[in-house]
Formats: sequence, structure tokens, C-alpha cells
Amino acid sequence: MTEKILILDFGSQYTQLIARRVRELNVYCEIFPYNKIPQLDNSIKGVILSGSPYSVRDEKALKPDLSEIKSKFPLLGVCYGAQYLSHFYGGEVALSDTREYGRANLSFVNNDNLLLKNISKNSQVWMSHGDTIVSIPDNCNIIASTHDVKVAAYQFMGEQTWGIQFHPEVYHSTDGKILIQNFVVDICGCSQNWTPDSFIESTIADLQQKIGNDKVVLGLSGGVDSSVAAILLHKAIGKQLTCIFVDNGLLRKNEFESVLESYKGMGLNVIGVDAKNDFYSQLGGVTDPETKRKIIGKVFIEVFDAESHKIENVVWLAQGTIYPDVIESVSVKGPSATIKSHHNVGGLPDFMKLKIVEPLNLLFKDEVRRVGKALGLSQNLLGRHPFPGPGLGIRILSDITPEKVRILQDVDDIFIKGLKDWELYDEVWQAGAMLLPVQSVGVMGDERTYENVVALRAVQSTDGMTADWVHLPYEFLAKISNTIINKVPGVNRVVYDISSKPPATIEWE
Repeated sequence: MTEKILILDFGSQYTQLIARRVRELNVYCEIFPYNKIPQLDNSIKGVILSGSPYSVRDEKALKPDLSEIKSKFPLLGVCYGAQYLSHFYGGEVALSDTREYGRANLSFVNNDNLLLKNISKNSQVWMSHGDTIVSIPDNCNIIASTHDVKVAAYQFMGEQTWGIQFHPEVYHSTDGKILIQNFVVDICGCSQNWTPDSFIESTIADLQQKIGNDKVVLGLSGGVDSSVAAILLHKAIGKQLTCIFVDNGLLRKNEFESVLESYKGMGLNVIGVDAKNDFYSQLGGVTDPETKRKIIGKVFIEVFDAESHKIENVVWLAQGTIYPDVIESVSVKGPSATIKSHHNVGGLPDFMKLKIVEPLNLLFKDEVRRVGKALGLSQNLLGRHPFPGPGLGIRILSDITPEKVRILQDVDDIFIKGLKDWELYDEVWQAGAMLLPVQSVGVMGDERTYENVVALRAVQSTDGMTADWVHLPYEFLAKISNTIINKVPGVNRVVYDISSKPPATIEWE
């Protein structure tokens, strides 16, 4: 039984960062909504309560049932979690003049407290709170303060229960990693043995037990996630796995042929299906991005279902779903606003009658890459930028036609090859081009033109939850822009997207 830290999510933008910091210590953890606490057993070594955009003073404050957790498991409340533990166990939280946002420094630190071992006085921490803990329960001790906030951290006496007002998971808390390690390793006693090799070993054993002698089909995309999932399954069940790679007409230039070629040396049984016309015919005239996503998903399922029926006695559908897909598809409080549909979350239509297996659904993107490296996948594949499931369909910001796809494929090909030639590709997490529903006036050969505008996008990220635009060299952008305009008929203007996520998303649709 894999030991784990349980993280209860109250809707904080930083919850996923808590999980990442814990996993960086080779300790497994899982995130659950605060009101969907899983069955508690001996595998759980400790619990962390996340921050939240809500206030504990509100009538509709988020109230977890901690009756089976507090005083029974090591417990760490972060920001909202700390305020909740104080407010609902005898202390007081109020809106006061001592609010803190951004960087602060600890003016008092009790280093005798195990949670704060090796954390220096004046250590920088990241604050993000409007409410302040005015008083703590009688059975608590203050163990850290800042110049403005007396209760920066406290502990319940006689319990392994702590509250901290700051966010140790963010980069700006300079000793944050030490604090998390103190809690996870020294207090919770986690053994730090959750590594890529241990994940591979346990996952292969789980797959063999779950699947038995059944047949499995997997939709390959050519990306890291589906490739790593395929190799894991291949190691577990061998020839019981059949992979299907569908050309939806929205792939990168020459990608269908190059991806099929790359899989030949992996020993995988791969079937390639050219279904471009099926997708183009059903996408004709459609401009709404969410409708496009749903059509692309629907047609893919139809094509995939038809191909999988050619294989006798298939029982399972394997998917390359990863943890951010799962997290973003779970609402913390009631039905949350849909930013965009995840193409591989949400199950299958009833007519497919297949059970789903998702070998990677508990891994972040960088963890998938580490597992892939341990499996021996080539760096060329492991270093490949993420590519959206709906492909260029959500990078064409209007109705989709074969001509628009041709234009965008050529633009994208110049951009990506340029990044590689200038040795910038590995410094970028994801890059791509967008074909805008805008035409602009230009001059070519002394003649007036009225043609398409394309936007280039390059971002830096670790898992896609947040992203910053990359400061590509002006010389590079100038060269790429010039090459695109000269070599791609139909384009006379190139712009560069300098927005970050949030507030913008990585893709434009």
C-alpha cells in the first residue's frame, strides 16, 4: 500500500503547487475536494488543508468534516486552512488593518518547534490573505510571527496539528521547501521512496492485475502522455495492446507520417487511420470553440469506435489522462464554470461499452517525462512540446477549412523548426501559432494585399496550470516573421502573444 499525503482543496490557486512540492520530496500525495474526503486508512501519513478564495467568516464558509482527521493524523492548515482551524476550534478570525499580500518576513520563529526546524528568523514568506487570525484557541501556541501579523504560525498543544498563515508552496517563500519537508518527512514519517522506478513497477503490476488477459485499445497522439501510457501498457500486457493513431486533419505538418515512423522502433502494434475528410465535413461552418471541441471529440470517438470494432474482444480503452486534467475537471464547490472541455476526461458514450484504464492519471506532466525517461523513451519524444487534443482546430479562430489548416501547418512548421535551429526549443514549454479571424492591409511587391494575421505563442510552465510568455530574442522573432510572410501564401502579418496564464489561457480557444 503506497503511503501518501492527503491534500484537501478549498479552491486555492496554489493547491496544485502544494502537491508538486510534496512530490518533489519523492512522497506521493493526492488532492481531493474538501467535501469529498476519501476513505481514511493506514496509507495516509498526514493531511494538508489548502488556502481558499473564501472567508471563514462567511455564512457559506467551506466547512470540512475533520472529525476523523484532527488529532488522529498529522494536520497542516495553510492560509484558509489555518484560519479554519483557529476560527472553528475556539479562536477568532476578523477583517482587520493587518492584512498582508505578497512578501513578508518572519520576525519571530520558534525553531524548537519541529515544523519550523532550520527556518531562519527574517525568512521571507508569501502572504495572500484579507482576513487575519486575531486570536487562537486556548490550547494553541504561537510559533511564528511577522512584523504585521502576530499569528503567522501556531500549533495545538498536545496535537500534531499546525496552522500557518503564509504559503510555503510558492517560490517566494524562501524556506517553504524546508517547512514542507519538516512536515511530510519528519512529522508524518514519509519514507521518500516514490520514484519513477517505483511508479513503473507498481503500475505494471496494477495493470496486469486489472486487465488480466483482456485486450486493450489506446488512441495514440504522438505526444508524451499517450506514448508513455502505451509503453507502460506494452510492458504490462504486450500484444494484448493495439494502438490506433487517427489523422484528424488537424495535426502538425507531416506529423501523421513522422509519428507512425517513430513508433515502429518501439515494438508497438500501431494502426494509422486517415480520417481527415470525416472531420472537415462535420466542422464546416462551425466557429464556436466549445462546439468545435465537442465535434472533434465526437468524430474521433466515431472513427476510433469503428476501428476498435475491427479488433475482436476488446474490453478496455486506455487513455493518456494526466493529473491536471483530472484536477481541473473536479469542482471544489458545486458546479464550477467550464473554462474548456478536456478531451480525455469525462468517460465515453454508452455505445462504446469499453472500460477505461488511465495509467498516468495521477502524474503531473514533468513526472510523466521522468517516467518516460526511466522507460527508455527517446529525448526527442520526451522533450516534445504538449499539443492540444483538438489540434489545430482550436488554433484556427474561425471555421475550419483545409486551406486554413494548410496555412497554419506551414506557419507552425516554420516557427517550430526555427526554435530548434536557434536552440530555443528546449527553453520553451509549449509553442504554436494561431490563425486569427482577422485580415490586414499589407504591401508586397508594390501591390496592396489584404490577407491573414497569425499570432505566435511561446510559454514557459511546469505543468500547464500557470504559464508565462517567453522572452524570445527580437532577432529570432524578426527572422521567423519575415520567413512566414515570404514563404506562406495568404499571410501578411505576424504578431507575438505576450499574455500569461492566468488571466489568459495557453491556447486561444
